[in-house]
Amino acid sequence: MPAAKLNRPTQGGAWSYWAGWPRVAKFIVFGALGIIYFPLLWLALMSISAQPLSGLPLPFSGANYVALFQSGDWLAPFGISVLIALGVGAVTAVTATLVGRVLPHSKRAGTLVLLAVLPLFIPGMSMGAAQFIFLRPMLGLTLGYWSIFLGHVVWAFPFSLLIVLVLTTRFDSRLVEAAADLGASGWRTFWDIEMPILRPGIIGAGTFGFLISFNEVQRSIFLRGTAETMPIWNWMMASSQQSQVPVIFCLETIVLAVVLPSLAALFWVLFVRMDKN
Repeated sequence: MPAAKLNRPTQGGAWSYWAGWPRVAKFIVFGALGIIYFPLLWLALMSISAQPLSGLPLPFSGANYVALFQSGDWLAPFGISVLIALGVGAVTAVTATLVGRVLPHSKRAGTLVLLAVLPLFIPGMSMGAAQFIFLRPMLGLTLGYWSIFLGHVVWAFPFSLLIVLVLTTRFDSRLVEAAADLGASGWRTFWDIEMPILRPGIIGAGTFGFLISFNEVQRSIFLRGTAETMPIWNWMMASSQQSQVPVIFCLETIVLAVVLPSLAALFWVLFVRMDKN
């Protein structure tokens, strides 16, 4: 076959041996987006349904939201989840930045990265049970919010580290050497040279740490003691009181309505606005 036919671009400018690949790719993309977002939209519809457990949105009613705000049982777990998630986001952003700056220059960087991200591949129930056995029966510690915080940090740190490593592995160390040659201090070099480049990764690491902690339930079940976070409260209400399920629909809809636009705005500022500037 002539080389011109092998290298001929297909419709849309994409290089392929079969002209139908772009259509298949679009079908897969829209199918994946539908699987992701349609259930979320349906959850929002069920939250304003008079009979949400029927699976049908009609007739609409705001009674579930009235019941949600009349009951204050969810406020304490929600506030605790926000505080723990803020702490986890801050700790993972700082630690991932410190470790991420050192790892690319280590002699055994590959081995260290593998050990650091290994918790990603350990099932949540297994990790939670292992941490429970270590903290409670072995060390005799009383579990509570601090143990939930610790378990969340262990779970969120690998994600945050990978985000930071995306930038630190491509960072040109000659910029730091040039600043040192010009007499800049270590702190001034970090703040003026490294920080502007690493800022999207640091903020992304903290954001992912916050979200992972805010929604985590598998490890929290083992590490909570008698403490309650919002995911645990949702799980307990859904498993023990079916009448609370519509209220959970409303609460999760409110969370999504706040989180998704906020994340969209954050990533637009970090990766679109900053790229233009």
